[in-house]
Amino acid sequence: MRSKDKIAYFYDGDVGSVYFGPNHPMKPHRLCMTHHLVLSYDLHKKMEIYRPHKAYPSELAQFHSEDYVEFLHRIRPDTQNSFRTELARFNLGEDCPVFENLFEFCQIYTGGTIDAARRLNNQLCDVAINWAGGLHHAKKCEASGFCYINDLVLGILELLKHHARVLYIDIDVHHGDGVEEAFYFTDRVMTVSFHKFGDLFFPGTGDVKEIGEREGKFYAINVPLKDGIDDTSFTRLFKTIISKVIEIYQPSAIVLQCGADSLAGDRLGCFNLSIDGHAECVKFVKKFNLPLLVTGGGGYTKENVARCWTVETGVLLDTELPNKIPQNEYLEYFAPDYSLKIPSRLIENFNSKSYLSTIKVQVMENLRHIQHAPSVQMQEVGTLLSIFSKSSVQYKSLLVWSLRSLFILCFFKYPNENEFCRFHPTFISPTLTKMSRTQMNECISIHKTRKSRGMMSTTTETMTTITRLDHEAHSDGIQ
Repeated sequence: MRSKDKIAYFYDGDVGSVYFGPNHPMKPHRLCMTHHLVLSYDLHKKMEIYRPHKAYPSELAQFHSEDYVEFLHRIRPDTQNSFRTELARFNLGEDCPVFENLFEFCQIYTGGTIDAARRLNNQLCDVAINWAGGLHHAKKCEASGFCYINDLVLGILELLKHHARVLYIDIDVHHGDGVEEAFYFTDRVMTVSFHKFGDLFFPGTGDVKEIGEREGKFYAINVPLKDGIDDTSFTRLFKTIISKVIEIYQPSAIVLQCGADSLAGDRLGCFNLSIDGHAECVKFVKKFNLPLLVTGGGGYTKENVARCWTVETGVLLDTELPNKIPQNEYLEYFAPDYSLKIPSRLIENFNSKSYLSTIKVQVMENLRHIQHAPSVQMQEVGTLLSIFSKSSVQYKSLLVWSLRSLFILCFFKYPNENEFCRFHPTFISPTLTKMSRTQMNECISIHKTRKSRGMMSTTTETMTTITRLDHEAHSDGIQ
């Protein structure tokens, strides 16, 4: 157990000043409200506060296509009528409008998540918070669900430079489809999403049967829920599944998306969680004492979003907050009672015990398939990396050449075996990153899948990015 966690908190006031337009449910102003509430409780005195850098176009293009990033960079409200074809192609319109400072907005919230991941990688903090991040719907080549750049995918890619396995957990009321899609074919990232499913609820994905494919089969976990789920049902299911996931998958870092639209009374949500119930999930994940990156996400009743993320900042700081909200710039938004906590509501919970039990059984059965699959291999990788990091320069050189030789010998003996596919270079990187990209590509057979061409392209390019980023991060240290 760590005696006291070191918390890094990222915020830029400019991120809350953008305006999606009249009647649009996304209100970045909620971020200003959250920050001022955090300040009013003096939580900033217990954290290291950072203004994130604005992510460069080249950083955004680590996941997103260059033409999409370039389009976001140049589109303006006064010029958008000249780009109707591109607007349709990149899915900008009613849900994802073009507004002033759109690209700068994307740069700020994404820069916060990337910076958070880097501080975790360099062991400069134990927990990193970016409430402006968590925009989990954005795809490689298009905007979706109020999300333009998927900062979560970019943050996870950054963590993968130093971590063999990253666990992504999503408690937004909407399915974390963009993150799941990006890592659907790899076991280096396990995605776990708890969300509303059915009744044509956006984005329409996230069935329990969607489990990943190829090397990623059984590494996508979806927990589809119905309207009205309450604290007791949600937290019991959450703790059961996450405990088993961490026991079996053994991640070395966690990314937690805390979308607040799963709270009772959200403008777009349909769950019945209190702030205490939502925060209990954060508290539970923190107890595993793994490097933790926490982001925001959805949340469309902005005063409740600010309440929730302030309480959860306190949870991450092990600080209990008084229910009476202190004086701050946005105090009038919390009238008439000026209280921090909101209760759940007296609405029907359509998630019966038998339904939740069925979902739990299905998820546990899927997890059973990986109990003896990557765990032994990955534990050995962890041991190798540990030995490597502590070795002398001479021993590192010997170890690299030995592993490289073993890899090539395995290839010649099992050039087409499925078992050999498990030795994908990204799993044993960085110790093998001196192997040329040509050699790596020759050792990997890309098979057709039932998924769409677009999804295959997205996930394949994500894995290519992982390999390249690993190479860039470690090649200077491997002689």
